[in-house]
Amino acid sequence: MSLRPLFPQTRLRRNRYSKVVRDMVAETSLSAADLIMPLFVCPGEKVKNPIKSMPGNDQLSVDMLVEKCKELYASGVKSVLLFGIPESKDEDGSVATHEHGIVQKATRAIKEVLPEMYIIADICNCEYTTHGHCGTIIDGDVDNDSTLVTLSAQAVSLAEAGVDMVAPSDMMDGRIAHMRAALDENCFEKMPIMAYSAKYASGFYGPFRDAADSAPQFGDRSTYQMDPRNSDEAIREVEMDIAEGADIVMVKPALSYLDVIYRTKHEFNTPVAAYNVSGEFSMVKAAQERDWIDGNRVMMEIMTSIKRAGADIIITYHAQEVAEILNKK
Repeated sequence: MSLRPLFPQTRLRRNRYSKVVRDMVAETSLSAADLIMPLFVCPGEKVKNPIKSMPGNDQLSVDMLVEKCKELYASGVKSVLLFGIPESKDEDGSVATHEHGIVQKATRAIKEVLPEMYIIADICNCEYTTHGHCGTIIDGDVDNDSTLVTLSAQAVSLAEAGVDMVAPSDMMDGRIAHMRAALDENCFEKMPIMAYSAKYASGFYGPFRDAADSAPQFGDRSTYQMDPRNSDEAIREVEMDIAEGADIVMVKPALSYLDVIYRTKHEFNTPVAAYNVSGEFSMVKAAQERDWIDGNRVMMEIMTSIKRAGADIIITYHAQEVAEILNKK
């Protein structure tokens, strides 16, 4: 290849002067079909509790959640990820396995009114345990193998309630294989699993813990969530989840881990989801409220960066706003 200068014969700006051409040669596309909206369901009726650290998001009772799903569906967001806030908690999260658990109730209510809405249930124990950790505590630590039993029972219960997909977020070793076996044994072999495969012990989760009332009452989650310094380990986690039967793998958070999204997509060529988490969302909103940034422009740039890195699916609290902008194009 010649090293002589290509300019002025080659001018890369030529393809940028017209919006029509810019759209023609764009390498990354974003659509409402890529988006999943996380929602928080709580007990009661006509409840809409604003989440102060996440502007525009609320804890919703089942009836209000159904109305929100109608609104989302009309905007083009066809999938939601449900998190439950139960009336009471217990030591091991067994309350999440009950037939009349809060997410089970919400699922049946949504499906009755809006059967086309695709419902994904987060599978974890942190919202349901008195101590706020993601599993059963034995000798002061989260016990991996006993936690698998509760998680799998939760997945089966939610499948029976009518969810379309389960998404284990606990980061216990072996949970995908255990859950896959439990679902298959209960005639849910068609139920897909979206695994939180590379979930980091991140400081970006703060607002979520307010929303889901899930902050740990002691210690932290660094013994089971991933060390932010590691990416090779993330690839090992993803590889194990795929081998155990995960249909979609996830990287969480998204923005500080775009390199992990990229590596995951290119090393495995499998469907990849990325979770644009609460802290990432709230920072944009806080800066927008102070007129420090053009919030919509930054939001769309963030979404595009996540898609460009290799994510096929983006879970984001911006979902409805993004869909509404895309609808206007």
